[in-house]
Amino acid sequence: MDSKHKPLYLQVAQRLIEQLRAGTSPWQKPWSGSGIPTFSMPYNQQTLKRYKGINAINLLLSAREDPRWMTFKQAELAGYRVNRNEKGTLIQFVKTQERSQVLDDSGSPVLDAEGNPLLEFRPLTRPVVSNAWVFNASQISGIPSLSEQPGRKIDWDPIERAEELIRHSGARIHHQFIDRAYYQISFDLITLPDRSQFSSPAGYYATLLHEMAHWTGHPSRLDRESLMKNGIEAYAREELRAEIASMLLGDELNIGHDPSQHAAYVESWVSILENSPVEIHSAAMDAEKIFSFLIGIELELQKKIELQTRSAEIPERDGSINIKYLTTGDELGYKGNLYQIQGHLKQGRLRVVQQPSGLHFTLSMNDGLYQSLLKVKSAQKNSVDFSATPLISVMPDVAVNKEKNRR
Repeated sequence: MDSKHKPLYLQVAQRLIEQLRAGTSPWQKPWSGSGIPTFSMPYNQQTLKRYKGINAINLLLSAREDPRWMTFKQAELAGYRVNRNEKGTLIQFVKTQERSQVLDDSGSPVLDAEGNPLLEFRPLTRPVVSNAWVFNASQISGIPSLSEQPGRKIDWDPIERAEELIRHSGARIHHQFIDRAYYQISFDLITLPDRSQFSSPAGYYATLLHEMAHWTGHPSRLDRESLMKNGIEAYAREELRAEIASMLLGDELNIGHDPSQHAAYVESWVSILENSPVEIHSAAMDAEKIFSFLIGIELELQKKIELQTRSAEIPERDGSINIKYLTTGDELGYKGNLYQIQGHLKQGRLRVVQQPSGLHFTLSMNDGLYQSLLKVKSAQKNSVDFSATPLISVMPDVAVNKEKNRR
């Protein structure tokens, strides 16, 4: 069968088998979360959304260094040009609705105020799988280089973000002086080597996130079948899901990915894919579910912070307002400077700009400046001038220097 007409899962399985045997599959390549984004999951250049599931695996297998992809039409509309003789890479998407013209009672198209046909989306009676072909940025002329375009801004501390996610998950983690990491479903327990045995914090959290991927399969969570069964093949299927998921998580958190301890499963993966090529489609879907479950923990935490922020103004007995949180959009004058709160980051930190200096930095609730700005905000609400109030504790220079280094 011509590869052009093969099902996508079969094409991906065959290419993946070749790369697994050669040691070059995406999750066989170590990536260090050193703060330098040397690896990124493929995303659409126009929508900036990451490709998911088997589409992501297929694009990764192309071994392109540039993570940006787009269709021929998207490139054309953006003023770029797909180079001559370049071949697109297949992706698939499921359509659950279709766009059609709105017709009046006589069957004629209904026009809008500008004379254009009105369109509406109608649900399909059954989902339809559609094909599309995308081109990598390296196949396109006129597109700015990756270094010239603003990429994903890492405005968080990867270690801090990983620690918060794990802490709020409620997962039980036990450390021992051993040389392996594993999850026991019977005890719902993750066992890891002692922290001192890891060469870097990133390595520790990359390993822990892999075990967290297994942890999601417990019956009280995603109830994953591959985790419930015993035997070499079942273990290999579960490892494939966890390996893809930990790769996604490593990229999302910028924490990195270390596949070295999972090399023992390569031959089993090859055997499974040879016997059942559709397994890669199922594994990719399950990996996305794992990713969504764990990132969902983080999103729930953010919702709690936002709820706390919305209920920040607490009336006191004397009728005054006690402000508990700073929020996006606040502009507060303090000691000759104007502090503009530009947005919320992870773990409740804020992005702040100081005027007239233009200095950008992050601010947490534990910083003295945060508490002093709260006083100013409360004063504004209660029409009392606290602007001359001294700082509770001066914000340490290291907090500003740390943010400078990040940028």
